[in-house]
Amino acid sequence: MTTRTFRVTVRGVFDGLSAEQRAELLSHAAEHDVLRAAFTPEGHLSYDITARPAFTFRFQDTGEEEEDILAATERAEEAAAAWLTERGYGYKNLRSSADDLSQAPLSKRQRRAAAQRQD
Repeated sequence: MTTRTFRVTVRGVFDGLSAEQRAELLSHAAEHDVLRAAFTPEGHLSYDITARPAFTFRFQDTGEEEEDILAATERAEEAAAAWLTERGYGYKNLRSSADDLSQAPLSKRQRRAAAQRQD
């Protein structure tokens, strides 16, 4: 069996934040900037609370079967909800999307490298 890598994106909206919670999020905004976003096993949160109350968590997970992507998506949603709940941040409209990187199309450079290996 080969190991598959999954990238799961969990999106949502902060809801009912107090002035203190908003200030706390603003104080940590630099480390949660979208330009620093990465897919990690523990999940990476990004937001720009000054522009809009939306947030995105990015998770990376693995599995052996194609169906494992469903469990990975569920784990990611649970982890995002737990992180928000532990800190007392209200949220709504959680939704997820997931990609199996083994199914991703190859880039032009990757296709060229694969063709050279076959020659």
